Amino acid sequence: MTEAITADETGTESPLLAKRTSKRWLVTAALTTAIVVLPVLSVVILALFPEENIWPHLLDTTLPRYVSTTLKLMAGVAVITLVIGLATAWTVTMCEFPGRRFFEWAMLLPFAVPAYVIAYVYTSLLDYAGPVQTTLREWFGWRNAADYWFPEIRSLEGAILMIGLVLYPYVYLLARAAFLEQSPSLFAVSRSLGHSALSTFFRVVLPIARPAVAVGLSLALMETLNDFGTVDFFAVQTLTAGLFDTWMNLGNLGGAAQIATTMLAFVVILVTLERYSRRKQQQFAARDNRDPIRRFTMSFPRQMICVAVCALPVIFGFLLPAITLGQYAWEYFDESWNTDFIRNTLNSLFLSGTAALTTLVIGVTLAYSRRLHDTRGMQVMMRLSSLGYAMPGAVLAVGVIVPLAGFDNWVDGMLRDTFGISSGLLLSGSAFALVFAYTVRFLAVSAGSVESALQKITPSMDMASRSLGHSPGQTLVKVHLPILRGTLITAALVVFVDVMKELPATLILRPFNFETLATYVYQFASDEQLARSALPALVIVLAGIIPIILMSKSISGTRSIS
Repeated sequence: MTEAITADETGTESPLLAKRTSKRWLVTAALTTAIVVLPVLSVVILALFPEENIWPHLLDTTLPRYVSTTLKLMAGVAVITLVIGLATAWTVTMCEFPGRRFFEWAMLLPFAVPAYVIAYVYTSLLDYAGPVQTTLREWFGWRNAADYWFPEIRSLEGAILMIGLVLYPYVYLLARAAFLEQSPSLFAVSRSLGHSALSTFFRVVLPIARPAVAVGLSLALMETLNDFGTVDFFAVQTLTAGLFDTWMNLGNLGGAAQIATTMLAFVVILVTLERYSRRKQQQFAARDNRDPIRRFTMSFPRQMICVAVCALPVIFGFLLPAITLGQYAWEYFDESWNTDFIRNTLNSLFLSGTAALTTLVIGVTLAYSRRLHDTRGMQVMMRLSSLGYAMPGAVLAVGVIVPLAGFDNWVDGMLRDTFGISSGLLLSGSAFALVFAYTVRFLAVSAGSVESALQKITPSMDMASRSLGHSPGQTLVKVHLPILRGTLITAALVVFVDVMKELPATLILRPFNFETLATYVYQFASDEQLARSALPALVIVLAGIIPIILMSKSISGTRSIS
C-alpha cells in the first residue's frame, strides 16, 4: 500500500505524492510570507494602539516640520537624480564620444558610496576648517568667516546634493536599459521629420521610457526616505530623524510607530504614483529592437560636452570621495588598523553573508513555489513578501523589535513563573534581530531576480524531470539551480553589499557592544573624527564595486551597438 502511494513500478512519482509535495511548497511560501509581513503589521498595530498616545502632540508640534522637510528633501533629490540620470543615460546610449565605454559602467560607481559617507567626506573638505576654505582664506587674505560668504554644507540643500549624487544611478540604470530596448526606426522616423536629437529625446524617447524612469525615481526617493546618517549629520529634521529622536531620546516606542506609519504613507504614495504613471500603458518589443543602435556623430566641442556631462557625476560622486578616503586611510592606517576594526569587519561580513544566504534560500523558495502554483493567491504572496524593500530601515526596525521583544518577554515571564530563572533577550537582543530585519528588507532583491530568471526556463524541463521520477525539490536542485547559478550569485552580491551599507536598522537593532562597519563609521564621523572612519568607509565602498560592474555588463549585453 505504501509503495502504491509513493511510486509506481516504473519509479515515477505518484500523482498523490506529487500533489502533497507541491502543497508543502505552497504552505512553506505562505508561512514565509506571513513572517515577512509581520513587521509591517506590528508597526500599524502599535501605532493604532500605543501605550501612550502622543499623536495629538506630534501634530501640534514636530510632525508638520518633519513632513515639510522630508518633502523638500525628496523634491530636491528627485530633480537631481532625474537631471543627472536622464542626461547621462541618453549621452552614453546615443552619443559617440571619447571614453564612452568607460562611462557605461563608471556612471554606476556612486552606487558603491553610502550617502552618509559622502556627506562626511564633503563636510571635511568644505567645512570652515577644511582645505577648500583654508586655501581661499590664504589666497585672498580673509581672516575669518565674517570676511566672506561660503555655502553651508550642513544644510538641507547640502543633504539634497549629497544624497542626489549617490542615488542618480537608479534613474540612470533603468533609463539606459529602456533606451537600449527602443526601436532604432523611431529615431530614424523622428529625424526624417526634421526633429533634432534633443527634440527626439523629449517627444519620442522619454515618453516611451517613462515607466522605467518612474520606477528608478521611486526607488531613489524610497532610499532618500530611508536615509538617516546624512540628515542626522547635517541636522536636517526629516521623518527618519524624528523617529530616532522619539524612540531613542524620548523612549516612546508608540510615538515612533506613529511616525513610522507616516513614513509608510509616503511609501504607499510613491508606489501608487509609480503605478499610476504607467497605467494603461503597454509596450511590445519591436521587430528591430535588436538591430544595432547608430550613435550620433558630433563635433569635437560637443564630444567634450558629453565627456563633461558624464565625468562630473563620477568625479564628485565617487572619485573625489574615494581619493579622500584613500588618503586618510593611508595616513592613519596604523591607528585605524586595530582589533576594533578587525572585529567590526568580521561582524559585517558575518551579517552580510548570513543575510545574503537567508534571502537567497527564501527567495528561491517563494519563486519556485509560484512556479509550481501560479495562482492569484501566490502572486499576492509574492507582492507581500516584497513589501520590506519599500520600508525605510528605521520603520522596519520598529516593526521587528515589537514582535521579537514580545516573544522574549513571554518566554522570560514563563521561565520566571515556572523555574524562577530569567532567559533575558533571546531574539531582540541578538544578531538574529539584525538578520531578520535585513532579510525582510532585501528579500525582494533575491526573490525578484530568481522569479524573473525562472520565467525564462521552459516548463518542458520540469515535465521531463518529473517524468524521470524526480520530485519538485529534486527538480529544483538538479535542474533549475545549476541554470540559475549566475542569477543567484549576482542577487547574493547585491544583498551582501546592501547589508554592508545599511545604517538605520543596524543602529537600532544591534546588540549591546556590537558594531558593524556602518555603525563604526557613523560613530567616528559623528565625533568629527573622519580620519579614523576612513578605512572602514573605504572597505564599504570597495565592497560595492563588484556587483556594480556585473550589473553594467548585464545591461550592455542586451543590445549591440554600431
